[in-house]
Amino acid sequence: MSTATTPDAGHQVRKTEGLIIEDLGVSLTGKDVDIVEDIDLVLRPGEVVGLVGESGSGKTTVGTSLLNYARAGATISAGKVLLEGRDVLQLPWKEVRKLRGEEIAYVPQDPASALNPSIRIGKQLVELQQLRGIGTSESRLQAARDGLAEVGLPNDDEFLRRYAHQLSGGQVQRVALAMAFLPKPKVLVLDEPTTGLDVTTQKMVLDTMAELCRTYGVSALYVTHDLAVIANIADRVAVMYAGQIAELGPRDTIFANPSHPYTRALLDSIPHLSQARALKGIPGRTPSPGRRPDGCRFNDRCAFAIDECRQGVPALREVAPDHQVRCIRVEEIGTWDINRGTVPDADPDRKREVIMAVDGLNVFYGRKQVVHDVTFDLAKGEVVALVGESGSGKTTISRSVGGLHKEWTGSLTFEGRELARSARQRSAEDRRRIQYIFQNPYLSLNPRLTIEQIIKRPMELFGLAKGKAATERVLELMEQVALGPQMLHYQASRLSGGERQRVAIARALAAEPDVMICDEITSALDVSVQGSIVALLEGLRVERGISMLFVTHNLALVRSIATRVEILQAGKVVEAGPVVTVMETPSQEYTKKLLANSPSID
Repeated sequence: MSTATTPDAGHQVRKTEGLIIEDLGVSLTGKDVDIVEDIDLVLRPGEVVGLVGESGSGKTTVGTSLLNYARAGATISAGKVLLEGRDVLQLPWKEVRKLRGEEIAYVPQDPASALNPSIRIGKQLVELQQLRGIGTSESRLQAARDGLAEVGLPNDDEFLRRYAHQLSGGQVQRVALAMAFLPKPKVLVLDEPTTGLDVTTQKMVLDTMAELCRTYGVSALYVTHDLAVIANIADRVAVMYAGQIAELGPRDTIFANPSHPYTRALLDSIPHLSQARALKGIPGRTPSPGRRPDGCRFNDRCAFAIDECRQGVPALREVAPDHQVRCIRVEEIGTWDINRGTVPDADPDRKREVIMAVDGLNVFYGRKQVVHDVTFDLAKGEVVALVGESGSGKTTISRSVGGLHKEWTGSLTFEGRELARSARQRSAEDRRRIQYIFQNPYLSLNPRLTIEQIIKRPMELFGLAKGKAATERVLELMEQVALGPQMLHYQASRLSGGERQRVAIARALAAEPDVMICDEITSALDVSVQGSIVALLEGLRVERGISMLFVTHNLALVRSIATRVEILQAGKVVEAGPVVTVMETPSQEYTKKLLANSPSID
């Protein structure tokens, strides 16, 4: 299996045989506990293979194993990684160091970690070539310019003189891609490289990566939890669960005819651009190494499980040409319908009782104005979404409404009363009734406090409950956000990202608010966790009439959760209205571009 293509001038393509993974296993060091096992996968030249699954499924462990790397506490304990007939796992250490970056390149989730913050971009690209012995002193600068141009970045002297902190997130990610492609690798491992990027930047990065892989015959493994992204760029898809491949097949087969119950459950968690859906998560959580159930590892969360599923580990077997599934009941569980779970769109004509209104909002950072004359309102029991690219002003507006940023002019009223600019200047009652949930659950919770203390704090602060009554209320709230009572005395460090975000939601609910401001609260979470949190928020909206200002760059999610949407560009509202109207008949080119760039499985 070889490939040879004719790329742009200045690059010479080598014939490559792709990469073969045979029976790969990674275990905890010194213990007979597997992290991943029985991984068989072929990465063909010019092909992108998507490796998907929830956090803890072993995706990144498999990805880094291709470079003969296992993180601290883990050991590659079995199998082969064959690159052109050589077993990467058996090479001497010096050869492994040379191979990393040169023949097998790695692009990390956080692109900033791939760049030195104290060295200019141009110099880093030239130094990379020097270290690898690529080119001559005269040709390296031009190769750096060519590499930047290939990923759609400026390559003039001014850009080459910039430092990493002077670039946007998308620019940093594309510089990391340029660095990965400069040595002309045979294999590329991408570890969630677009997490947190807005849809336009994400599409640009993904298109660049896919084009370069196909142009130069590079085999790519794309690790992600976002199935909508995979639906748009992958040739084949491997779905991982609890350290094993649960399903493997061509992209179109996996999305049109998912055969493993886990794959179906993941797809049921995903919002659609074309239709509102009642999103739902997967009950339970991914079992950690050493705590995985006997038999099929998904049996304790599977609606189709029978006693036989708990007795023996099922083999990954072929159910159709090039389509393999690790399930003994494939032929019995029926077909899957992509439209399952769809619901009517929010009624754009329903009667609205406005609780909060923003009029002529102008926001500043020092002398620089970043938000211009923004006006919108929020009704009781309604979700209004603020949508736009990075830098469009979404979070700045939400922070101003929440009283966390006070450099603004205009009018902000709550139940007809004018609100002070800063939360510190607002009454305790207003602060209680307007609660803010932050994007990053790892930074928004105090690591020294227990979950009980974190959730109880607003009750004590606002005089709502104390002592035994407060503890009982904490337990009620934990049950509402699907957290077990055993977590009461845990600290945040023991919780996953999704569980931490549920604690943050419970803390906001403890104040018994009327308005919740949700700032990108699902952007870094697994699709299954996102589905369960969206279902939770929708339940709260219906049962308690809570209003929400929902900041996001995910338009498909907006379709399922919001009633109205404000589309922002460069700090200005360019289009606004009912979600169904804006998404089905957008009037502005910017809105059309956002919709076109949004990844979707439908």
